[in-house]
Amino acid sequence: MPRYNVLLKDDKSFPYIKITNEQHPRLEVTRKVIKDKGKYFGPYPNAFAAQQTKKLLDRLYPLRKCKMLPDRACLYYHMGQCVAPCELEVPAQQYEGMTQKISRFLNGGHQEIKQDLQKKMEAAADELNFERAKELRDQIRHIDAVMEKQTITTQDAMDRDIFGFAVDRGMMCVQILYMRQGKMIERKASIFAHYADIYEDFISFVSQYYSENPALPKEIFLPAPDDQEQSDTHDEQEMLEGWLHVNVHVPKRGLKKKMVEMACENAKIALDEQYRLLERDEQRTNKAASSLGEWIGLNHLHRIEAFDNSNTQGTDPVSAMVVFVDGKSQRDEYRKYKIKTVIGPDDYGTMKEVIRRRYERVLKENLPLPDLIIVDGGKGQMSAAVDVLENELGLYIPVAGLVKDDRHKTAQLMIGVPPEAVPLPRGSHEFYLL
Repeated sequence: MPRYNVLLKDDKSFPYIKITNEQHPRLEVTRKVIKDKGKYFGPYPNAFAAQQTKKLLDRLYPLRKCKMLPDRACLYYHMGQCVAPCELEVPAQQYEGMTQKISRFLNGGHQEIKQDLQKKMEAAADELNFERAKELRDQIRHIDAVMEKQTITTQDAMDRDIFGFAVDRGMMCVQILYMRQGKMIERKASIFAHYADIYEDFISFVSQYYSENPALPKEIFLPAPDDQEQSDTHDEQEMLEGWLHVNVHVPKRGLKKKMVEMACENAKIALDEQYRLLERDEQRTNKAASSLGEWIGLNHLHRIEAFDNSNTQGTDPVSAMVVFVDGKSQRDEYRKYKIKTVIGPDDYGTMKEVIRRRYERVLKENLPLPDLIIVDGGKGQMSAAVDVLENELGLYIPVAGLVKDDRHKTAQLMIGVPPEAVPLPRGSHEFYLL
């Protein structure tokens, strides 16, 4: 299966094949890539190519087909294309074996699958099971037919590296398509900040890439710059050719130019996807921080400071502080405290010392106060923190406690006087933020 060798065409988004992360996994074609622990493969050049590939895999591997489990086995089970989890117990190992084979196929291992089918076909023929042998032969032919429609090839069987790039909002993505023996076999994307002239940064990346990857192809294809003189491009070609001793071209027409355009388009898609994921994560964290404030009765929850105490078998107590602003960690403000006044395993005493030291300094240096303080612990740790804040420092800052279960995982959030549990759903973004 062509892992990345797709000539992407104009569309709002491109299709992927997904193995769902469900108790009974299934295959689906989707245009949305989300962080749901599913496995995504693609993108594909068009929906037809993705659907044809899924149809082939449905024939080869009997994962469930129905979105909702029916009351009884459907036609797919009787056709041998579903293991019927609606009626039968299907061991997890069986699913794992099938999904591993599907992943291997979609990551370029179709030849290995073909060889396995070939052996089974020959064994069936030796056993005079000609109906089974014919079925396996048809599967092999179908693999070849699907692959032929999706693989980009050239007639000269040349080894080439094809570069493309895209820029947006100060970031550059360089895409490398690897063609070996005339077939596109893989791609690699690198995203980084660019500071100087765009094309100079691109050429600098290419030079650095080959200084770290000395295995050279026979030819290298580069895109032309948008706003630079052709003579400058020729100078870049000559510089790389003289250093690498391989042919470097800037294709101007035909399939070779299309391959460079494909690399540039893939770079643009990768960069767009990176920004989309970053923006979605930022929206989620902002929403989670705002929603957390609503859960605990705070109209404004901009800055959170959280404290966690630890020790080594009752000795050498330390405490750490982390800071979050609008749901995002501020690592440059993290602090670690060596406890000075507490001897032995005294968690309440440790909490008092670290709260005292932190907020004495905040007051002295006029640093920003948090909207919420979170301590690792329950009522005792919360009371210790509140005692220092209010009775020693005259600060009235809400204090919440993170209560752990017997496996030392966060079980619930407590806040208020007296402390009460906040009924946050365990799977919510607010709980994940904590």
